[in-house]
Amino acid sequence: MNIEEFFELSSGKWFSHRTSHHLAFKQSEGGKSDIIIETLAADHPEVIKLCEQHQVEPSSGNCGARVTWNGTMEWDKEKHEGSTVLVAIPNLDNPMEGKLLREMGYAEKTPVAGSYKMGSDDALTLTTEYETMWSEERLWFASPNLRMRVGILKRFGGFSMASFTSEIRMGGTSPAAKTNDTASNSAS
Repeated sequence: MNIEEFFELSSGKWFSHRTSHHLAFKQSEGGKSDIIIETLAADHPEVIKLCEQHQVEPSSGNCGARVTWNGTMEWDKEKHEGSTVLVAIPNLDNPMEGKLLREMGYAEKTPVAGSYKMGSDDALTLTTEYETMWSEERLWFASPNLRMRVGILKRFGGFSMASFTSEIRMGGTSPAAKTNDTASNSAS
């Protein structure tokens, strides 16, 4: 699977349940979110704008996605909501690796560029270095409608957090299902 196929398989509405372990506090925290992921074509205006913002030639991006979330965490009971655009910029010599541009980072609310790597096991690993922290996240599909994520967040100065997230597709149709529906309808 390549990065574009991963984005396509990720599109839809998801229910996300995350457990985070704050190592410094020796405490765990749960959280729940609704997430909507939409794929964006390489020539979509938001993809072009993000490339230009990061001073990357827009034609070098091969796919993008808009991620919107609305959720809560146990500790603060506040609503956590927002949206960001992602753009994959594959390396010319190895398209299974590249840059991942984000309109807004997950750990810090500023634009950020990290890196991605698609593994031979179809898992996506994202690594991002922020101004005050470092994160690594690994995402994979247990089935077309069940996605898993594990993450590590390290602040420079010692604070660390590890998380496990399961995401269940709640809406939209996986690309495989769309293909099967089209085949069934044309056979009728």
